[in-house]
Amino acid sequence: MENFIDLNEISTYQLRKILEDAKKRKKFRKNLNFLDVDKKAPLKGKLLIQMFEKSSLRTRLSFYLAIKQLGGSTLTLRPDELHLSKGGESLEDTAKILSSFGDAFMLRTDDDNKINEFKKYLSIPIINGLSPSSHPTQILSDIFTIEEIKNKPISKLKITWIGDCNNVLNSLISASVKLDFDLTIGCPKGYEPNTSILKWIKRLRKKIYIFNDAKKAALNADVIFTDKVISINDKVNKKKKLSKFKNFVISQNIMNQAKKNCIFLHCLPRGDEVDDEVFKSKKSKVWLQAVNRIHVQKSILLYCFGKLR
Repeated sequence: MENFIDLNEISTYQLRKILEDAKKRKKFRKNLNFLDVDKKAPLKGKLLIQMFEKSSLRTRLSFYLAIKQLGGSTLTLRPDELHLSKGGESLEDTAKILSSFGDAFMLRTDDDNKINEFKKYLSIPIINGLSPSSHPTQILSDIFTIEEIKNKPISKLKITWIGDCNNVLNSLISASVKLDFDLTIGCPKGYEPNTSILKWIKRLRKKIYIFNDAKKAALNADVIFTDKVISINDKVNKKKKLSKFKNFVISQNIMNQAKKNCIFLHCLPRGDEVDDEVFKSKKSKVWLQAVNRIHVQKSILLYCFGKLR
């Protein structure tokens, strides 16, 4: 049994193994429908319990299809229906019930401590479907998409993030350390990554380049990432924050600084951080990026169950 909480807790070997497994599984599903079960149904009889404390579309759909294609089933719980939030039941008792009824637990939460508490009391694997500090399933899937399109390992590419320094970027930073690729960040002054993350990178003697100029950050990039500047639960002065990011909106002018075959990625949903010209262009691979989450989520589940090929 293995948990999937943060990329920096998983070995490079295992991350590579997940990516390779996902590549094979996608190939084998070429002529199958979404609900057709994979050959040998490796997770037949297994139940994935999901709980979403934050809104979800892609994570919800991809995990639902991932466990179904592996031969298992899924049950989605709403936190407002549980005794955990309404009836005062302890998290420890809730975890014991989840462990008695299910085989794995996927949690999307607005509280990092909650994931760590569940980890303490669950006797089944826990998967981080997004937390305030990281979004590991998203970034591993994005790396899968990049390597599929570019047909080379990410370590041979220049990756650029332009925009807000959030949980998705935190996982991208972890991935850059684990998988050894160049990462450049473009963000306004005062919106750089968390100090503790920067200290961690320095301690590991890894280089991540930070520019307070979007064009400089985009220079010679193979891939440009962004994400929403204003998240759903952001407790900030939204007008003020958006004004700080006005020069970091991904436009064709910024894309022109990158390599000619540079691709654009966005984990979605989008806001005003990218214009329509880029978002709807041939360089934008956001729809493939979204669908690929099914294949990688399957391999993450198999990793958690100790069934990776």
